[in-house]
Amino acid sequence: MATSALQYAALVLGGAGMVGTVAVTIMPQWRVSAFIGSNIVVFENIWEGLWMNCIRQANIRMQCKIYDSLLALSPDLQASRGLMCAASLLSFLAFMTAILGMKCTRCTGDDNKAKGHILLTAGIMFVITSLVVLIPVSWVANSIIRDFYNPIVDNGQKRELGEALYLGWITALVLLAGGAIFCCASCGNEKSSSYRYSVPSHRTTPKSYHMEKKSPSVYSKSQYV
Repeated sequence: MATSALQYAALVLGGAGMVGTVAVTIMPQWRVSAFIGSNIVVFENIWEGLWMNCIRQANIRMQCKIYDSLLALSPDLQASRGLMCAASLLSFLAFMTAILGMKCTRCTGDDNKAKGHILLTAGIMFVITSLVVLIPVSWVANSIIRDFYNPIVDNGQKRELGEALYLGWITALVLLAGGAIFCCASCGNEKSSSYRYSVPSHRTTPKSYHMEKKSPSVYSKSQYV
């Protein structure tokens, strides 16, 4: 029962991590405008993401434009686009693999050992996905902080950390937690499988028990003869 609860909790965390990974990939709030200096227009927000940049004026009107070329992006955003697409695909595959290894599914029969291996594979995939998400998010955050404190960079070109980066860090932690729980649940499945198929220590079989139950009547019949 405890193993089933762990599996359901890990599946919820893995599903949340999958949704978070896709959301971070498509969100434009990776880099947001930094309001520093006296010549910065404060009623205009600039968002820069992996696929588009958006300009929002006075919290009313927002215009977004898709990047014309991949080469127009900075190297960190170029690499982040590829890594986040890979993380989205990997998180989906890990989620579907985890469903196959759940106790409530019958796709693999009642073989707990096989399901344990499937859950272990899903757990490892979730852990790898968390690392793939963490790398681009931390890379972009590091470049934003480096440019922010660089005196050579103009104030109008400096950016701050966007909401997508914070969501990316939370998503990486959720994926890591889900993968770790799946690995622990797979060990529980293998132990229950070994207990199920272990040979009992006593050698009493149903046939021998039946013969022992009939033996008193045989002895009583021999006494009357």
